[in-house]
Amino acid sequence: MCRSIKRLRQPAGARASGEEIEQAARQFVRKISGIQHPSSRTDAAFQQAVDEISEVAKQLLDDLPPLRR
Repeated sequence: MCRSIKRLRQPAGARASGEEIEQAARQFVRKISGIQHPSSRTDAAFQQAVDEISEVAKQLLDDLPPLRR
């Protein structure tokens, strides 16, 4: 599932950008919703999900220790 989402947790000193986190969240929402291009009817819910998942993902990455090499 979601094989095109790359790992965002990095070794010490490297951080995923906000854009990378949002792109991963958008891909995840596309995958689970089955919606590739939101319509005007689905756009608000789709974007809200992307925003919320991005925030949770950012918090998770901030809370985890960096990967060891």
